[in-house]
Amino acid sequence: MKLTLRVWRQKNADADGAMSTYEVDGISPDMSFLEMLDVLNEQLILSGADPVAFDHDCREGICGACSLVINGDAHGPERTTTCQLHMRSFRDGDTVDVEPWRAAAFPVVKDLVVDRSAFDRIIQAGGYITAPTGAAPEAHATPVPKPDADQAFEHAECIGCGACVAACPNGAAMLFTSAKINHLNVLPQGAPERETRVLDMVARMDEEGFGGCTLTGECATACPKGIPLTSITSMNKEWLRATRKVSRR
Repeated sequence: MKLTLRVWRQKNADADGAMSTYEVDGISPDMSFLEMLDVLNEQLILSGADPVAFDHDCREGICGACSLVINGDAHGPERTTTCQLHMRSFRDGDTVDVEPWRAAAFPVVKDLVVDRSAFDRIIQAGGYITAPTGAAPEAHATPVPKPDADQAFEHAECIGCGACVAACPNGAAMLFTSAKINHLNVLPQGAPERETRVLDMVARMDEEGFGGCTLTGECATACPKGIPLTSITSMNKEWLRATRKVSRR
């Protein structure tokens, strides 16, 4: 396959960026999108040019590092992570636009790399449970009803890639935040911080400058792990419940 790539290049956070055009040839349909970018970077290095900076780690679809907007879609045309997107999803001769996540809370570091530490700070605000120190507890010491366990696992699948933010017209982080809150709030182990967790994490999300949610659903459509839109409505109920409980104190 031969492709024309239009890639966002930006030297640093303070510099102006622009799309640069490259031609890549000899691309196998079985390559992943990141492997195709590796081929481009080898080509650039051999020519003495600066390679394209992009995030990646496990390349197995579980770490969430590979954050790219491809032809206007977060992670590309398939509902998967960029590292699991294969070049057979494109045709020989295609022109492919490659950009970083576009969100005020995700400033560009260089080229296709963005700073997603805002997600870390949301987690730090309440994404933990109280646990006694000492020996590991017996695995069956705290019974968890099957429906609650299933719901917790469903939300725990969120890998924090940020596709929901990139796809949202408002740059909202509600799907990510709701997944992290609901994951713990439905479990008995998360009960001690149930109210403070949702209040603190939502407050931190707002402080980080993410946009407001209007439930357009683009976040759930782009999510490679299928976190449902109902996660947001569940979090909203948790937030109202916690707000009312705190106001009565």
